[in-house]
Amino acid sequence: MARQAVCISHATGAGGAAVGRDVAERLGFRHVDDEVIQEAAQWADLDPALVAGAERRKPLVERLLGGAAAAGGDYVAAGEWVGQEPAEADLRALITRALRSFADRGSVVIVSHAASFALAGRGVLRVLVTASPEARARRVSQERGIAERDGARQIKKEDGARADYLRRFHAVDRELPTHYDLVVNTDLLTLPEAAGIIAAAATSSSAATG
Repeated sequence: MARQAVCISHATGAGGAAVGRDVAERLGFRHVDDEVIQEAAQWADLDPALVAGAERRKPLVERLLGGAAAAGGDYVAAGEWVGQEPAEADLRALITRALRSFADRGSVVIVSHAASFALAGRGVLRVLVTASPEARARRVSQERGIAERDGARQIKKEDGARADYLRRFHAVDRELPTHYDLVVNTDLLTLPEAAGIIAAAATSSSAATG
């Protein structure tokens, strides 16, 4: 039986979003991305755009890692902010609560939203999908219809935003491979090959720990 929750973080241009959908299909799991924001907003009776704003407050962060800080402590109750705007820290805590809820239900692949950090220590398989800056720039230029040099600029900016995000929300000065259980490089691997490796790891890691 496969590990019941897989968290996929991904660098811009590495193909992680497509890989996450493929992994979910291979495992027969639910694929979760935007649903995290929707569920968090529903619990607190908030506009989903307001909750998503906690992830997008810094330019270019968007959904590179998401906005769920590895927040400790208690969570706020649903509906507590009716008629007022919650603080960003409260929104991040709410997103973390939603992530934990999805993981606890099991049979899920969670993409982005800092799930690998928010759910560390909870028995999930934490995966980073990455690639070299050159390969990522080529993908970004193709996907966005821009020149490759412009793709390289976007990669540099978004990598900087990712590093800033980790420092601010997770007190991580430098992202390391050891923050993840599996790192997949899509320089040479096709996206389906990467998905196959992750699905196999989810299955074998569950067997080893079961």
